[in-house]
Amino acid sequence: MLKQICILCLLFFFGNAAFAQMSERFGPYELHYSYVNTTFLTPEVAAQYQIVRGKRHGILMLSLRKHIEGESGTKPSSMQIQGTTSDLIRSDELKFREIREGEAVYYIAPFKFINEEWRHFYIDFRASDSDTTYSHHLQHQMYIHP
Repeated sequence: MLKQICILCLLFFFGNAAFAQMSERFGPYELHYSYVNTTFLTPEVAAQYQIVRGKRHGILMLSLRKHIEGESGTKPSSMQIQGTTSDLIRSDELKFREIREGEAVYYIAPFKFINEEWRHFYIDFRASDSDTTYSHHLQHQMYIHP
């Protein structure tokens, strides 16, 4: 099981051709996000986190980190989150699930896509220790991998 957790964490934090991991700053918070085509997950990791694997299935992965004044680095932060994903024709609600691994907190939401399609993600989030709600628009072109 530890091996599967490490694989998921590596997928989240280190970019490769399978997905892109980026971040944006919102006040004292840093929102990290990545898009993963689920065919890049091993069947074991997908089963562990109840993720449907398939060539037209992706997951949006989010993590929130807080910059603490006077300290170097960041600390994980939990959040309340909601969002939608859309293409040119339809919009679907994202259903986020929280995953905790030690001190780390991740949020994943599955979505479906068409090859070479631009997916738009509209996210509203609020850190658990904040009264401020932030909004963010993400977009990413998805590809089917054999």
